[in-house]
Amino acid sequence: MKKLLLTAFVCCTALAAAAQTPDTAPQPEGYQFTDIKILPATPVKDQSRSGTCWCFSTLSFLESEILRAGGPELDLSEMWIVRNIYFEKAIKYVRLHGSLNLAVGGQSHDVINGIRRYGIVPEEVYPGLNYGYQKPQFDEIDAVIKAYADAVIKSGDKKDSKLTTAWQEGLNGILDAYFGAMPEKFTVGGKEYTPQSYAASLPIDLDDYIEISSFTHHPFYTEFIMEVPDNWDWDTVYNLPLDEMMAVIDNALENGYTLAWGTDVSEKGFSRTKAIGIIPEADIEGMAGTEAERWGKLTQKEKDEALYKFDKPGKERTITQQMRQEAFDNYETTDDHGMQIVGTAVDQNGNRYYKVKNSWDVRPPYAGYWYFSRPFVAYKTISAMVNKHALPKEIAKKLGIK
Repeated sequence: MKKLLLTAFVCCTALAAAAQTPDTAPQPEGYQFTDIKILPATPVKDQSRSGTCWCFSTLSFLESEILRAGGPELDLSEMWIVRNIYFEKAIKYVRLHGSLNLAVGGQSHDVINGIRRYGIVPEEVYPGLNYGYQKPQFDEIDAVIKAYADAVIKSGDKKDSKLTTAWQEGLNGILDAYFGAMPEKFTVGGKEYTPQSYAASLPIDLDDYIEISSFTHHPFYTEFIMEVPDNWDWDTVYNLPLDEMMAVIDNALENGYTLAWGTDVSEKGFSRTKAIGIIPEADIEGMAGTEAERWGKLTQKEKDEALYKFDKPGKERTITQQMRQEAFDNYETTDDHGMQIVGTAVDQNGNRYYKVKNSWDVRPPYAGYWYFSRPFVAYKTISAMVNKHALPKEIAKKLGIK
């Protein structure tokens, strides 16, 4: 009888083991997000091989602002702005004898200033792909514009020489060759517009948009010029304490306003494949004595491998004002990507996240959207553009904004 029972036990154990195939074996817990409040946004686009995230994210933000104001779903032309801002940037680069960052990068205010100066057009009117590609590809464009501007500077710097009267026309010729000639008039929905009149027809007020940030090397509740290479136009942001910057973000989303977000995605906690941004920290207090001792003996590489597995939610760092400042001062936080914050979410442990629309095409696991933890946003925000009416009243008063 004992032998029969032992045989049965072995058989059952073997069957159970056989049932644990790779398809049915327990899988890592992963991150499980539940969206809390998601605001209307237009479809995800693809900036492809171009450093134009600042334009994609800010126009997406403005498209959401149009939806919030009761307007139609629009697809505004990124390349219209990029082409015109590239012209403005090259002019300033030459004026400064090359002492400026001449590249395709930019910031949210470039879009606002670009619309003010040049108006705006729909994507269908100006796709800006006049060079044989179906999506933006700027390797050649960036190199050609930089080489042209450098040649102008070099020629003008020669003894008994000056800049020709044709160089700006030549620059426009290059831009038109790559992006296409800019229409003076166009028709949409049976109505004729100029770029300026089309911009004026949109249900938004460009004066409503401000940028906020939080750093200690300038006084709080003042405006300062953000010292990053892409701020070629030397525009200003409002400086708030960290808790108040986060309060503006939260208040905006709660009241139906999205934000255009400038951030740093060079962190180890930013995963392209998982579409997650976190600032993890070892939970030493939650470890047993032997576990904590074992953790202390790991190399930094081994610790990083454990912290950045993205296999399940864990403890994250508590972000302070000093941490933000040190990361910025040490080039650990740089202005390298722009996206649109469109809502809030929680993971399976109740930790808070922001849902963010990216411009890297519709891709898994979240169809082109990403989830960034609250510590990540607090730590790595360079600046955020927001409608001034989304500010809490007491913060608006401190900034002198009506």
